Amino acid sequence: MLISIHQVKVGDRLGSDTFNGYGLLVLSAHTELSVDDIEKLKLHHIDEVDIAFRTDDPGPDTARDESPSAQTEHTASAAAVAAYHEAVDGVKSIFEQAIQQGIVQKDQIDIGFNPLVQQVHQEKDVVSLLLVLNSTDDYTYQHSVQVGMISYYIAKWLGQSEPEAVLAGKAGYLHDIGKGLIDPAILQKPGKLTAEEYERVKKHSIYGYELLQRSGLPAEICLTALQHHERLDGSGYPYGLRGDEIHPLAKIVAVADIYSAMISSRVYQKKRDLLFVLRELHRCSFGQIDPHITQLFIQHMVPNFIGKKIQLASGEMGTIVLTHPTDVFRPLVNFDGTFIDLSERTDLEVEHIFAD
Repeated sequence: MLISIHQVKVGDRLGSDTFNGYGLLVLSAHTELSVDDIEKLKLHHIDEVDIAFRTDDPGPDTARDESPSAQTEHTASAAAVAAYHEAVDGVKSIFEQAIQQGIVQKDQIDIGFNPLVQQVHQEKDVVSLLLVLNSTDDYTYQHSVQVGMISYYIAKWLGQSEPEAVLAGKAGYLHDIGKGLIDPAILQKPGKLTAEEYERVKKHSIYGYELLQRSGLPAEICLTALQHHERLDGSGYPYGLRGDEIHPLAKIVAVADIYSAMISSRVYQKKRDLLFVLRELHRCSFGQIDPHITQLFIQHMVPNFIGKKIQLASGEMGTIVLTHPTDVFRPLVNFDGTFIDLSERTDLEVEHIFAD
């Protein structure tokens, strides 16, 4: 039933996806509303929402630290962070097994990845989760876990079943397994790779495919390791595949792979702010990566930026208030009572976005 935004309460559960006036997803169906969720709906000027289940919990004026829903959300986030680090340790063990034995074990993959899925599927604010989890340590392993997690989310947003989404997540989790067979000195080289070194790195997709095949893993996971660097216009590797020649799972993982790589700090690359990365993904969707998957990813990520604190390159701090209808990557920001539309101030660049 439709309920006025002024009558919804903490703990009410949405009956359907809620979009703002510009067609951007604000909150997904079945979301149990928290204080922050209700404020987000108001910021998007949403007057009514479809409520499937009402609660007798206190309304949105209840203090954040006294809200059972808010406490549950905080606990879930802490559990997700713990599960993430366990998954990083798990994928590190999988890489080591691949190097030593030339195969990976299915049960070891399940032990490393399944607990992460059980936690992250409860998280609504993917942006905050990724900001909290991002660090400079163990890039290859952290990247593998992030790509697995993001691929799982994308599959769910595409409407896939839980088993299909878990398969997509595992494909992302293992997409770079072939890098375990590349000389670490090349992978960690701080400067630009030579042409010969780059060709050796590109072999990781073939090595990963062969290793996963030997391990008896599903064909979809094997093909994703092989094809996640292929591009729709034929500019990718290792075989220059085009369009429908690329497996659908590889198209999902390609988007997750690019996003995770660009938001991460590496020895040869400074991490980029998340809005910049989404803008780059949008640009790549014109010919290189799947446009439907990319736009869906952006639509689900952008609403989570509302309320986030940012720092400009000049050092000024502000809070994102609204996304612009024609340029979602340049939001309206509140700087201590002064509202600046970044779509009109292209001279101002976002340096950092904070999780809280």
